[in-house]
Amino acid sequence: MKKVLLVLTILLTCLTNGGAENYPYRSDYLFVTVPDHDNWLYKTGEKAKISVEFYKYGIPRSGKLRYTIANDMLSPDTSGSIELKNGRGVINAGTSTTPGFRDINMSIDIDGKTYEHHIKIGFSPEKIRPYTKEPADFRKFWDDAIADMHRKPLKYTRELAKEYCTDKIDCWLIKLNTYKSYSMYGYLFIPKNAQAKGCPAVLCPPGAGVKTIKEPLRHKYYAENGFIRLEIEIHGLDPRLSQDDFNDISRAFNSSGTGYLEDGIDNRDRYYMKHVYMGLVRCLDLLTSLPEWDGKNLAVQGGSQGGALSIVAAALDKRVTQCIVNHPALSDMAAYVEKGRTGGYPHFDKTKGLLTPNNINTLAYFDVVNFARHVACPVYMTWGYNDITCPPTTSYAVWNTLSCSKESLITPINEHWTSDDTEYGHYVWLKSHLVK
Repeated sequence: MKKVLLVLTILLTCLTNGGAENYPYRSDYLFVTVPDHDNWLYKTGEKAKISVEFYKYGIPRSGKLRYTIANDMLSPDTSGSIELKNGRGVINAGTSTTPGFRDINMSIDIDGKTYEHHIKIGFSPEKIRPYTKEPADFRKFWDDAIADMHRKPLKYTRELAKEYCTDKIDCWLIKLNTYKSYSMYGYLFIPKNAQAKGCPAVLCPPGAGVKTIKEPLRHKYYAENGFIRLEIEIHGLDPRLSQDDFNDISRAFNSSGTGYLEDGIDNRDRYYMKHVYMGLVRCLDLLTSLPEWDGKNLAVQGGSQGGALSIVAAALDKRVTQCIVNHPALSDMAAYVEKGRTGGYPHFDKTKGLLTPNNINTLAYFDVVNFARHVACPVYMTWGYNDITCPPTTSYAVWNTLSCSKESLITPINEHWTSDDTEYGHYVWLKSHLVK
């Protein structure tokens, strides 16, 4: 029965999301992989078995299934094969003696074509601890930077964005002066006819990349239900630029392996992300200056890089009252320097010579695990196990570091995505955790 429910869930996911996720939309084939622990988790030293089924056109197909097994994001250390009989077989996946995740990658040749799939299983993930240590002057470094920024008054422009206004929402394009010579753009959504001190406020930082503000109305239900919401970019680029312009700028920003995320990495004061982190506080200054803000509720919500920035904002600014995070990036980034350890996005280990002692020292001031130690407000965090962008190992490193009130939604099958239902669930959680 459990397996049938899993298959139905997978098929419904394909039909409703229609994207290139675990099971590609309108695919001729389907892998069904079921660990013998239904939560996909084991204790260290405990052996795991993975039931595998392969279907093409809905028909079980037999053949040799090859597999490799590796620690999360690292090179394989185990390989083997099994025969699928009537499309079914079992992989003896072994165990792990240290807390973390094992990635089982599978492939099978059918009708002259190779089909691939993978899943990750965890071993005592509640015991995962970050490699990254907090610098002694971590808090002072950021307090001084914020004080320096606040020597200049809040300054921004506000232009009505008619293309995103509705019968329930007014939208403005904001250009905000942030830190030193930097600026950020954002779309500010406010309910029509909002009363003074009547609305909670939400800041939504973006995922990684140099791009426009994606689908500004995708979370319109916040403003439709009485919330102020600010969707931002972080590079000072007008979101109305053409896609060709963004492509050109992105190529220039990202000419190196990890692009802007390694710009100035040799110096904590010149590192690119310093102005980004300061800009988050400036965005919160803007939201709290609005006459419609209720004066009590100030939330941050984002995924991947946006999830990382949400935790950073919650740690830097005690005005934040709720923090909602999907699979946070920028977490335990230097962990790769210890043999057998998994590090977080942007995976600086892939650029030779980047993780030097000096650069690692810089990263410690910007790593999300160090900010997680300073979050005091309630946190709602979601992540999946099959993620190869922001791996579950580093999500657990963040989760296990948080000492505030926290709730989680873990979705083992997810790669680097969240469903519409999960996204709406963030709003539901926030609404139920408003400060009265």
